Amino acid sequence: MFVSMLASTVVSTSLPVIISDLDGDQAAFTWVVTATLLATAVSTPVWGKLADLLNRKVLVQLALIIFIVASAAAGFAQNTDWLIAMRVIQGIGAGGLGALTQIIMADIISPRERGRYMGLFGAVMALSTVGGPLIGGVITDFANWRWNFYIAVPLAAVALFMIQKTLHLPALKKRKVTIDYAGIVLLAASVSVLLIWVSLVGTDFDWISAATAWMVGGSLVGLAAFVAVELKSSEPLIPLTLFRNRTFTFSVIGSLAVGVAMFGTSVFLSQYMQLARGASATMSGIMTIPMMGGLLVVSTIVGKMITKTGKWKAYVVSGSVILTVALVLMGTIEYDTNFWLVSLYMFLLGAGVGMVMQNLVLVVQNDVPTRDLGVASSGINFFRTIGGTIGVSALGAVLATQVTDRMAQKQGELMGAIAALGDQGKDIAASLASGSIPAVSALPESVRVIVESVYGSSVAHIFMIAAPLGVLTLLAVLFLPNLELGSMTRHEKMQAEESAKAAATAVSGAPALETPEETPGDTAARIASDAEAAAGQNPDLPAGKRGN
Repeated sequence: MFVSMLASTVVSTSLPVIISDLDGDQAAFTWVVTATLLATAVSTPVWGKLADLLNRKVLVQLALIIFIVASAAAGFAQNTDWLIAMRVIQGIGAGGLGALTQIIMADIISPRERGRYMGLFGAVMALSTVGGPLIGGVITDFANWRWNFYIAVPLAAVALFMIQKTLHLPALKKRKVTIDYAGIVLLAASVSVLLIWVSLVGTDFDWISAATAWMVGGSLVGLAAFVAVELKSSEPLIPLTLFRNRTFTFSVIGSLAVGVAMFGTSVFLSQYMQLARGASATMSGIMTIPMMGGLLVVSTIVGKMITKTGKWKAYVVSGSVILTVALVLMGTIEYDTNFWLVSLYMFLLGAGVGMVMQNLVLVVQNDVPTRDLGVASSGINFFRTIGGTIGVSALGAVLATQVTDRMAQKQGELMGAIAALGDQGKDIAASLASGSIPAVSALPESVRVIVESVYGSSVAHIFMIAAPLGVLTLLAVLFLPNLELGSMTRHEKMQAEESAKAAATAVSGAPALETPEETPGDTAARIASDAEAAAGQNPDLPAGKRGN
């Protein structure tokens, strides 16, 4: 997970420099991020389903190899097209790493204990997200930005060795493996077309146009066909019966909103620091530490408290409130806002994300049938990434529009400042007119202040647009069933299910009865819950199988 996050975040502070060096524009900047999120979103449920069918250790090693090879290849980019293409492949590997690490954790750690480990996952994410921009900024300022893409390769080699040597997972029960190829193709095509439309509409074509009709209509038809295929598939990519589960459904809604709030806003923080405050790549990494500090500290503390008390809902609800308030506060910043205030707002934003994001996965893993744990876990990651992808695309388009409009409003003031520079102003005027992202720190003071004010107010507008999504997250988590966290690992729970079924069959001479409203998976979960409750009352059972 650390390798994945480090390789993803190490380029965040250097992206303005990279895009400028490769002669890219704001659309290219947005697509470098969107392409990774898009591939991650599409591949996540595929990895999750494979984890319910195949060897998870081999899968996580494969995902790591795909991720790191693509990351290294991105370092050879000579244009933004190659960079975006490699980021797509990188996203496929990232989808596997994000889903499989949490699925593997469920194999070996019970939900009650998992709260503490979810906190550690949040801390690892925060550490890599803080360290990545810092390392990337130093490399960009003092060496060459291409080394940002190579730095994770030795760490990946160490991770592969450690996984091979130390990870020993209980084998899944043998069953016939059927891959839902039609579901994979339909979901990938439908979601990709929809997200491409989100990123292009309003700039490349109008909202009401033939292109919009074809792309949105085609996406909706593809999604309808996907639902039809999933209903008939023996091993659906995303079992639609999961949406009967309130915990899964409301966690999906909450994850969509968290994805937009997290990815869609944090991506533009580096632009704010460099383009609105004139910071270097290194300094912009340092200046975003408060947000990741909030994520690291709060997620670790809250994770330990959840494991200690077994209570989770109050923390998730509180986190949603903090997230919403932080987004509103970030919507008030300007290019010259006192930085200690900006730091406080960023800390609150990180704290809110840290209290909500990982714990939504935890409560889903605690409530779904064991046979669907992999696909349910990856489903939450999938919808969170979808939210993030839509957020980056939509908010990136809004930011580009805001910058253009605000630049037009200050056209007279800007032209006057440029004209006063004489011959030097001609090059600056040509650079700004090209639409390329400017190197603000290198601009003369008179022009720099104008550009900084434009980007400062434009980025603030992005946060204010995202604020209502925090309210949506709050409403979703309020409706989550407040279930007690279980004390069995996935493997122990699966064994309990099988033992309970065997005992019921031996007593009645027939399989355990299902109520008409229950699916087989629901019945298995109910039987395991009963078995777990019984285990909690039996002090003679081994500690790993006894309730807390």
